[in-house]
Amino acid sequence: MSEELPAAPERPRAAPHRTAAVIPAAGRGVRLGPGAPKALRTLNGTPMLIHAIRAMANSRAVSLVVVVAPPDGAVEVKNLLAEHPLPERTDFLVVPGGDSRQESVRLGLEALPADITTVLVHDAARPLVPVDTVDAVIQAVRDGAPAVVPALPLADTVKQVEPAPADAPGSPEPVVATPQRALLRAVQTPQGFDRALLARAHATVTQDVTDDASMVEQLGVQVVVVPGHEEAFKVTRPLDLVLAEAVLARRRANDGY
Repeated sequence: MSEELPAAPERPRAAPHRTAAVIPAAGRGVRLGPGAPKALRTLNGTPMLIHAIRAMANSRAVSLVVVVAPPDGAVEVKNLLAEHPLPERTDFLVVPGGDSRQESVRLGLEALPADITTVLVHDAARPLVPVDTVDAVIQAVRDGAPAVVPALPLADTVKQVEPAPADAPGSPEPVVATPQRALLRAVQTPQGFDRALLARAHATVTQDVTDDASMVEQLGVQVVVVPGHEEAFKVTRPLDLVLAEAVLARRRANDGY
């Protein structure tokens, strides 16, 4: 009678990938003029912030959306979320933000559960980013890229100039260089990161920056680009609101969005 071989030990299961999106929405948006904070301006009667939250939650890979509210506006934002329908399969969390975008993102990171492995950072002022772009960023991180940004090629020639002096705004500015346009990209959000890497960047880079990917670059880590989308533009000026309304009207006509 042959001796039974011992059973092969079970291979440890890989930890599941869980993705969260952090949306800093604590800014005032002064370039849109006086009134409500930019994220609370409405598009088709719905605040931009709600559109941005839905854009993240529309991805089935996103299990949690953390909204970083103005320091004194967390209750208002929580009430806003309660007033609008959101996907039931996604969890939502509102935390108070800080005095800068960088501090607000850091506070959003600190609120994440321990099992989150991939983090998206998304501008509330980019309310119309398509779900395919969100999914492409997440997939690139899951495939091994530690930092991913969606971006578009530039349509215009770019000039590097010597800025006008502060006491003479609007005066002519000398051109000092014309960068090669084919090598440049206009970066959008959501930007995707390995969670531990982004946390290290926020703990290491102390100067205020507007782009989380540039913080990672300062650590010497490679950032990669995936194709962005023309509808992921940033709503910054009044004309952008007009364009965003037009995009929503087209979506309603074509897709019933």
